[in-house]
Amino acid sequence: MPPARHFATTIAILVISGLLLNGCGELRAAAQEARPLPTAALQVPPTPSAIVAAQLPVLPAKPYAPTPPPAPTPTIQPNGPGGLAHPLRTERLEFGAAAHLFYTPRWTPLVMARDAGFGWVRQQIHWKDQEGPAGNYVWGELESIINDVHAQNLKLLISIVQAPDFYTLNGGSGMPANPESMAHFVGALAERYRGKIGAIEIWNEQNLAYENGGQVSVKDAGQYVEMLKAAYTSIKAADPAIFVIAGPPASTATNAPGVAVDDMSYFEAMFSYQNGIVRNYMDAQAVHPGGSANPPDTLWPDNPSSADGWTTERTFYFRRVEDIRALMVQHGMADIPIWITEFGWATQNDSPGFEFGNQVSYDQQAAYIVGAMRQTAEQYPWVGAMFLWNLNFGPIKAQQGLQNHEQASFSILDGNYNARPAYWAIQQYIATLNAR
Repeated sequence: MPPARHFATTIAILVISGLLLNGCGELRAAAQEARPLPTAALQVPPTPSAIVAAQLPVLPAKPYAPTPPPAPTPTIQPNGPGGLAHPLRTERLEFGAAAHLFYTPRWTPLVMARDAGFGWVRQQIHWKDQEGPAGNYVWGELESIINDVHAQNLKLLISIVQAPDFYTLNGGSGMPANPESMAHFVGALAERYRGKIGAIEIWNEQNLAYENGGQVSVKDAGQYVEMLKAAYTSIKAADPAIFVIAGPPASTATNAPGVAVDDMSYFEAMFSYQNGIVRNYMDAQAVHPGGSANPPDTLWPDNPSSADGWTTERTFYFRRVEDIRALMVQHGMADIPIWITEFGWATQNDSPGFEFGNQVSYDQQAAYIVGAMRQTAEQYPWVGAMFLWNLNFGPIKAQQGLQNHEQASFSILDGNYNARPAYWAIQQYIATLNAR
């Protein structure tokens, strides 16, 4: 999601996270049956417009190559659980999209994701909606989602947030007080759906107070690492082939206990905890680089964007991922891949704090998304997968009468499941890349 420096922009980050998570909690009781696509979804892809082609950014000839100061490498596990490699790796860069599948019709976005060329979908779930009382797991509609994704030959990344209140210190929905409670939950999830879940992301933007029970401190990074360790061990015991992804701090420069901790400080605390032990308990580190209205090849201060606003801080740029990679190398984690589990560009919307989207046309959105994908494929060999934010919030928000909401503006499908230019540009790029 887009980063924030000023208070208003940071609040907007919390709103987008809150709306996404609130939607995930509205579970339906009955499984969604397969159904044919509506007429609007059965489009014949047009020839990409000359505008899109003309706006694809020209990438610098020299690839990014950070040269941070050397640092001692922590003790590592030579072999992974189940006799598999540590960390697990994708054979090449893989692409996915963040989707919301707790709304109907579910089959339509899954078919459109597959036809666009995405190999993955990312679905966020509320742990508190899946367990209660303690030890009683209620899979409900999540089970039909997992089965439907599997039936479309798509791989599923599940992002887990919001512990049940009986596991938290303040009775809220932040991280659990005891890491073993998370271990029990994810172990049960991985065991029940063995072979149907491709990856599990442990928490989301844990440097935000909203995701952490209302207050956040850099000291919480140690608590997070302990939870990740317990979750990794339990997941791998149930299914060693599942990728365990360390949660992504939100891209922000804000430091206020009731709002956020800046991302680099939080990453530093995670990577330093117990001499870097975290690197033994992840297959990849998730990152959420922003975009605002800035082309993907720009970065402040050396190559700043000419957009109006949201340009004078590195957290406003997609290339923020380079800073995080350099920090990982500095901490002896060069062999750990990065997964970009959210990236994207907003278009015109009426949500306060997301006015930067009003500078981005649909054709520019297509150009920036494909530019980021191409830049990653050509210059970031340490990225294993990247997930677009988002696939189908356009039609979801339209169902709620919020067609101009910022979440809808990030979508590559409009309110009627018609593909926007970004959809066709992504489809063409992935097909071309796979043909090489």
